Parts: sequence; C-alpha cells; structure tokens
Amino acid sequence: MAIEKTRCKWAENDAQMRDYHDAEWGVPEFDSRALWELLMLEGFQAGLSWITVLKKRDEFRKVFKGFDPAKVARFTEADILKLLENPGIIRSRAKIEATIKGAQIFLEMKKAGEDFGVWLWGIAGGKPVQSAGPIQAQTPGSAEMSKQLKKRGFKFVGPVIVYAFMQASGMVNDHSEACFRRKVVGKLGR
Repeated sequence: MAIEKTRCKWAENDAQMRDYHDAEWGVPEFDSRALWELLMLEGFQAGLSWITVLKKRDEFRKVFKGFDPAKVARFTEADILKLLENPGIIRSRAKIEATIKGAQIFLEMKKAGEDFGVWLWGIAGGKPVQSAGPIQAQTPGSAEMSKQLKKRGFKFVGPVIVYAFMQASGMVNDHSEACFRRKVVGKLGR
C-alpha cells in the first residue's frame, strides 16, 4: 500500500493541481522567458482561480506562440480578434492586450541590456524567501515588485497577483510546513 504524501491543502483535490504542485509550484525559476510567461498567465488568472488557467495553459502556449515575446509583441488587431473567439483560453481583450504590451516591454528591457529575470530576482532579494507562518495574500515585497512592474507599463500586476507569481516562481517558498515539497524546494535556488 502506497503512503500518501502530505501536500499543501490547495493541491489535494484535483489531479492536475497535484501534478502542478508536485513538479512546478515553488521551484525557483530564473529563465527570463519562463518568468515572463508565468507572469502573463498569472495576469490571466485575475478574478479567476489558478485551475482555470492551468486547464487552459496548453492552449495559451499554442496561441501565444510558446510565449515567445518577439512573436507576441507583433500581434495585431486581427490576432486579438482571433484570440477573442478561442474558447480554449480566457477571452479577455484587456488581458490579451496586456500580454502583447508585456511582450513589448520585455523586448525593450532586453534591447536596453536588462535581463527580465535578473531584474525581477533583484527586486525579490536575489534568492528565495523561506516563509514562515500563515500564507499571506500579499507582502511588502510583492507590493514593491507590483509597483516596479506597473512603472514599466505592465498590467494585471497588482500586489496579490504578483505574490501568487512570486510563490509559483519560487521567489517565495510558501509550501506548508507539513508539505513534502517544502524542504526539497527550500534547498533550491540558494
């Protein structure tokens, strides 16, 4: 008989969420393109649950050309209209336009010699924060990152969305104390 692992409560009731929790959530990500993709997906989550985004993630990746900022930055009104007709994604004009603008900002930073991932991790303190105590919806760190992202022109990057992004990207280790992933993830990115 297999021994069931203790996970964060939010990951216990859905197989896709369990897989995401066990393999991805909280693992420190340093790749700029991957961080940009995750931030854009977190923006699509605004007002919804993460499972909604997770179930549509493959289609998001397909229609946003693998979240290649150089390709997404060139999307036109015709592309937006096509995306708005696709039931496989979250069909929000504002969120689609924010993703296109986010790609343009990403490329502007790159052209100026700024690495998106290095910039974000710099705001986050350079290494994963090992949280303790109850999980918060936002922190002073997420408020500061949100402020800096908004200053650059990013949309759908309020402090709560940004904190979810920081948790997912491993900038913060918010696995519960009892979760089997807490210690494993805690050793990464140091």
